[in-house]
Amino acid sequence: MHENRTRYPKRKTQLYQQLQEMPTKYDVVALVRMEKVRSSQLLPLRKKFKGEVEIMSIKDKVAKKALETLDIPGIKNIIEDLTGQCLFMFTNMSPFKLNVLLGKNKILLLARAGDIASKDIVIPAKNTGVAPGPILTDFKEAGVPTKIDQGTIWITKDTTPVEKGGIISPKLATLLGKLDIKAVEAGISLGAALEKGIHYSKEDLVIDVEKFRNELTQAHQEAMALSIEAVYVTKDNVEQILAKAAHASRSVSVEAGYLTEETKEQILQKGHSQATSLSGKAKDYKPE
Repeated sequence: MHENRTRYPKRKTQLYQQLQEMPTKYDVVALVRMEKVRSSQLLPLRKKFKGEVEIMSIKDKVAKKALETLDIPGIKNIIEDLTGQCLFMFTNMSPFKLNVLLGKNKILLLARAGDIASKDIVIPAKNTGVAPGPILTDFKEAGVPTKIDQGTIWITKDTTPVEKGGIISPKLATLLGKLDIKAVEAGISLGAALEKGIHYSKEDLVIDVEKFRNELTQAHQEAMALSIEAVYVTKDNVEQILAKAAHASRSVSVEAGYLTEETKEQILQKGHSQATSLSGKAKDYKPE
């Protein structure tokens, strides 16, 4: 028979307690799927967001037990999102901004079998420093020309065994690892987030920044045009409104023949043009 456990490892107990405290200290609880994250990605992020984002890695069972004790609006939605090893991010930053920043902080990693090449993989011509052996077969299968010189393998010319978007085979992944060529660009994206009781799914958190920027620019231009047309004066449009009013008043003055310092030349030019036109018509007039 198994007795119920009454004592737990110290580290697990600390994580449990921390996870109970963090959601009460920060406005945002964000969740990342760890199955797509490598440990080498986390250290740069911890340094990058130090002081702004608290990062915790914890198993789903422990996380669920800790979060179930909290009386926080929407926390049940986060509990439902928990599966497997979880990475939590706690912050007061907008989850949308956090997701954009995570997307910008990508790093290049050594490839694993089955990975997709994030760029054209180029193996440059050089002395690899690797002694001849079974690895020569890997070079040959990858289509990389080599020669043996002074007891090491030399690559005789630059070679691209896989182009961007191609699948990296097991043998090529091993070869790239031995040559220390990083071919996979990896980033982290949020799987879900909770902000002040509002739950966001992965799809909700994806923002096309360039598209959003263009939409804001267009909205601003349309708002400016409407405010000028409606003569709704603000500090941003006052110059355009005054310029439009000045232009309209000059047009009325010229049309009415009302002489001012600004309109006299236009009025005289208009009068001269009309007189010339009338004179030409008078010459051509033939009474019946």
